[in-house]
Amino acid sequence: MIQRIQTIYLLLVAILGTVLFFMPVVAFTSPYEAGVQRMFELGALGLEELTDDYSFTGLVLQPVSLSGTVVLAVATLLIPVLALVIIFLYRRRILQARLCLFLAAFCAGYYGVLGVFIWFGKRQVAPDWDMLFASCIPLICLVLTLMSARQILKDEAKVRAADRLR
Repeated sequence: MIQRIQTIYLLLVAILGTVLFFMPVVAFTSPYEAGVQRMFELGALGLEELTDDYSFTGLVLQPVSLSGTVVLAVATLLIPVLALVIIFLYRRRILQARLCLFLAAFCAGYYGVLGVFIWFGKRQVAPDWDMLFASCIPLICLVLTLMSARQILKDEAKVRAADRLR
């Protein structure tokens, strides 16, 4: 199981998916309001405000929230869990390859979910936004998952060729 290269690829996907769960993906920046600029970070754990000390201005600013971030948390959590499940299906290579393609589609769909949250964040939180370094992790997971699926299908072809020779 561990000597197969696709296991290493899927293990890297699981590790990167776990790292993604704890890192912010998008940063929102509001325009200046009475000399205060508010900054927020969106990650799997929700929307977090980075600037929260307004005592020097005497302002009481409205709290900002973004609803539905549980969907982003579930989508982020499913990437490493599914990768670990795929690793332990090593005896069923066709199912393993199909689940790899599903995981690759899921990694691509993560950007769709993130796009929806960016769109809502621009309207509810702050108009300016930036993608952070962690936003490239699902793309890396996508590539590693496709490489893993390719290696699994190569293994299946080798097993079928060996069965024909017997």
